[in-house]
Amino acid sequence: MTLPMSSHSLDRYVVLGNPVAHSQSPFIHGQFAAQTGELVDYGRLLCPPDGFEAAVREFASGGGRGCNVTVPFKFEAARLARQRTARAALAQAANVLRFDNDGWTADNTDGRGLVTDIEVNAGVALAGRRVLLVGAGGAAAGVLGPLLETRPAEVVVVNRTAANAQALVERHLPLAALQGSPLHAAGLADPGRHFDVVINASASSMQGAEVPVPATALAAGALAIDLMYGPAAAAFLAWAERHGARGRDGLGMLVEQAALAFELWRGVRPLTAPVLQALRERLQHPAP
Repeated sequence: MTLPMSSHSLDRYVVLGNPVAHSQSPFIHGQFAAQTGELVDYGRLLCPPDGFEAAVREFASGGGRGCNVTVPFKFEAARLARQRTARAALAQAANVLRFDNDGWTADNTDGRGLVTDIEVNAGVALAGRRVLLVGAGGAAAGVLGPLLETRPAEVVVVNRTAANAQALVERHLPLAALQGSPLHAAGLADPGRHFDVVINASASSMQGAEVPVPATALAAGALAIDLMYGPAAAAFLAWAERHGARGRDGLGMLVEQAALAFELWRGVRPLTAPVLQALRERLQHPAP
């Protein structure tokens, strides 16, 4: 396995996943480093499907300071860490690892990143809204807890494997009860109707599959977010807008969750708005 090259004067970080070549995280963290003056070298590390633990340990033992974790390793990342933040423990999934002297720390910044993007960048308050979450993998697990903390009127989780959706719901029922937000699982074919916010956290866009839920799930003017971006999200966004919803890709969430990871590693919270604008310009992707 070949690890990314870097200068010994810089602290090394990577995004680790499979696939990983498409990741914009090196650009984002490069922007954060330039903005804050932090000495960071950030690259990509393609991990074999069955070699996640070995890849992380080799990177850490070679002087790496931390990593982001993307599909399909978020559940495994949480299990490897000695310490987990409360949100990573609830999700049982992690998208950030920090290599501390006394052991690794796992966090999950996906959910807070998504909530910030919805409420701040898209200007949609989640309190009192009906939310449909499509998917029950690592991405969905990471966002459900923070979504519930906004006190939505209802959250429904659907997934191709119904048992996985039910397990995710059951793990989050105590938090849902604490927030006073009804939470339950439903079927993909009949998830319910007229949701204010529909979030596609499934692998359907990455796989080029059809939109997994019927258009009746969308309320008029609903916000429909695909956690993917670029060509992968195009079909979902087109479907949403064709049915009177407002489509939004996952770039905002990507930048917001990255800022939280950067803060975990460096103790500095970067500004996200200029980086999101620069990223959209880089990808020649108009703001939704």
